[in-house]
Amino acid sequence: MATCIGMVARVGGTVLTVLKPVARQCSRQRTRVFIPHRFSHGARSSLYEHVREGYSDKPELDMRAVCEETDKVIANVENRKGDLRGDDVRNIVCVWQELQAVKTEILGLEEQKKHISDTVKALVAKNDKKALGNLPEYTQALQKGREIRNRLNQLYPKETELDQEHYGRALRLPNATHPDVPVGDESKARVVELVGQKPEFDFKPRGHVELGEELGLIRQRHLAHVSGHRSYYLRGAGARLQTALQNFALDTLQRQGFIPMVVPDMLKGAVFEGCGMQPNAHRSQVYSLDQARFPDLNLAGTGEVGVAGYFMDHAVNWKDLPVRTVCSSTCYRAETDTGRETWGLYRVHHFNKVEMFGVTADETGEESSQLLGEFVSLQKEMFSALELHYRVLDMPTQELGPPAHRKYDIEAWMPGRDSYGEISSGSNCTDYQSRRLNILYEREDGSLQYAHTVNATACAIPRTIIAILETHQTKDGTVRVPRALQPYLGLEVIETPKYTPLKYIGPNQPSRPPRPAPKTR
Repeated sequence: MATCIGMVARVGGTVLTVLKPVARQCSRQRTRVFIPHRFSHGARSSLYEHVREGYSDKPELDMRAVCEETDKVIANVENRKGDLRGDDVRNIVCVWQELQAVKTEILGLEEQKKHISDTVKALVAKNDKKALGNLPEYTQALQKGREIRNRLNQLYPKETELDQEHYGRALRLPNATHPDVPVGDESKARVVELVGQKPEFDFKPRGHVELGEELGLIRQRHLAHVSGHRSYYLRGAGARLQTALQNFALDTLQRQGFIPMVVPDMLKGAVFEGCGMQPNAHRSQVYSLDQARFPDLNLAGTGEVGVAGYFMDHAVNWKDLPVRTVCSSTCYRAETDTGRETWGLYRVHHFNKVEMFGVTADETGEESSQLLGEFVSLQKEMFSALELHYRVLDMPTQELGPPAHRKYDIEAWMPGRDSYGEISSGSNCTDYQSRRLNILYEREDGSLQYAHTVNATACAIPRTIIAILETHQTKDGTVRVPRALQPYLGLEVIETPKYTPLKYIGPNQPSRPPRPAPKTR
């Protein structure tokens, strides 16, 4: 365990633990200059600013575990992706302990200040003004009071600075990892289950873009000047397929007691950060609105953020646990840090997704694990109903996001890509998000306890469309509609539409049709 060397000092009869000015184990090269809205390591915390402005209580991070099991925390950090390393964890511990020492000293001095104030008031009440000046105890009390005020005036800014630095560093720590999670990168993912049979074809299966264009479902060509790269249109049966999948997923989950929600697409950075995302650090994934006009508003990349924001700073009644919520929302992801999958619907800037979100108790420590298992079972039920072949993976440490204690991915076989592709995931976030967002539950005796949160994809529309088109394609170019989806789509087979496809008449083509002649009057 990393520790900071301290010393014991006695101030006015109060024993205080004070850090030495120089401590070898906790030496940190940093400038002690208070800069609003920015921490000494350079990262801005929207959540801390949100708290400082009075919107929420401070996140109650579990620093006891970080300080008492520092080596375990370091191992956890280094087993995951990200820029945090062991030295960062040691610095977090040192800043925390230094902050606690300053708080302890302030508390002791404030108690002494109150005692001196009471002493002075009593002396004033018992003596006239002329006699007070000759009383040693009165003069000493005033001098001691001035010394305490001067020291407090030094400590209060230091406390603010350390508090800000503590949250700027500690909020970046990931959740603890379940002991059964494989250690390593994506190649270490453990296959938990294979479901269904790979489709067999007596022809070479086509990809979803080719199928979608021929059936008039998908358009991605000639859109760079309209909506940019990685964008798309769904039309006709393609648009109906999106609506059908959304309604199929929503109906399935509402039959299981899920409460439907409509959530905002634009949210404050504090909600993202409370969920374990870093909108200020990872601009490659997050779209932000014009900060001059709409300060601190970002477009959500998942409905999880919107639902978590709904529960932020609220307590759920004990009898309502676990709360199962489902929402359908448009998700926005910049995807600027990858050159992969630049064509097709697999990796796009905007898409619709049906998301499950659960809030559960933490009495036995197993409630959230059980809820995650329930969510994965529901995912399997839906994907089996869509007659897909898929596998369930227990994802390794480097594939866990910061809030995840454990994560399962489901990958469907996509014949046109000749590979499995992720179509959903589910994560148990334990109390990671609830401690940052103040999501609690109220016990029967009225006491409050931090809840656990669980989230899982019910249906990511574009990738599910890929799996359906490529799995259920036929030799003649049509697509068979899974039986469970037929009542929602109103079709048994997706065929070429009756209308004629649009003809591109813009520039940058070998043979361009002539422009209309001017009208004659």
